[in-house]
Amino acid sequence: MGIERVGIIGGGQMGGGVAELTAKAGLATVVREVSPEAAERSAAGIRKSLDRALERGKLDEAAHASALGNVSFTTEMADLADCDLVVEAVVESYELKAGIFRELDEVVTSPDAVLATNTSSIPIIDIAMNTSRPERVIGLHFFNPAPVMKLVEVIPSVRTDDDVTRLVTDFATDVLGKVVVAAKDRAGFVVNMLLVPYLNAAMRMYADGHASAADIDNGMKLGAAHPMGPLELSDMIGLDTMMLVAETLFAEYGDDFYMPPPLLRRMVAAGHLGRKTGRGFYDYS
Repeated sequence: MGIERVGIIGGGQMGGGVAELTAKAGLATVVREVSPEAAERSAAGIRKSLDRALERGKLDEAAHASALGNVSFTTEMADLADCDLVVEAVVESYELKAGIFRELDEVVTSPDAVLATNTSSIPIIDIAMNTSRPERVIGLHFFNPAPVMKLVEVIPSVRTDDDVTRLVTDFATDVLGKVVVAAKDRAGFVVNMLLVPYLNAAMRMYADGHASAADIDNGMKLGAAHPMGPLELSDMIGLDTMMLVAETLFAEYGDDFYMPPPLLRRMVAAGHLGRKTGRGFYDYS
């Protein structure tokens, strides 16, 4: 089976980035959003990113036009019926993802189609068992921004067919040009299982007054050669997403270093979610 038509559920920063990747790879790409307004925002975001790539010489005029022509938008789940691969890229909520996969199970017609989730922490088997075809469900975790970051985690569950794992791995490497990390189906997989305790520790350090946000970030950038500091990175990820991921890992492992820090909970309650709201550990207004 080849992958020629891709569906993306959720056209925000992550889903839009994945859609841009598949469109640039020459694949017919359908982005499903919850409303016409959300679809317009997604289309504008993808066009802006492609325009930037054109301006920087990373795409020529023909490739730019081709990518734009490969992507379309819909508010109807039924428009994903004939996709070979569907990638769910909505917020990190099990209940929302479970409902989407139940609907996909009814809508996607080909029994060979692959249903993938971009979850960053939720066990794949929990999502897969909302379908009648868990052997065709897999984790395909991109990193933000998807067009730039080279890594993809491929996470089969205990029910995923080996041929699905091979297909998705080959697709990510050969078609999308990514580097694949093969991960076991445990909450957080590889990257977030290591990353979340580090980010939580930086938040606790800041909350306890050990150092300013800028000094914590500069310490890790200049002292450990990280491209971004932990608090900057948390703001980019989104503090609401950070909290949901930390809660998932804490529920799975029970280790205190996965528990969302109290300051994180207060900031989320206040609506200070990072870059996307203009305020997090830094003021972006």
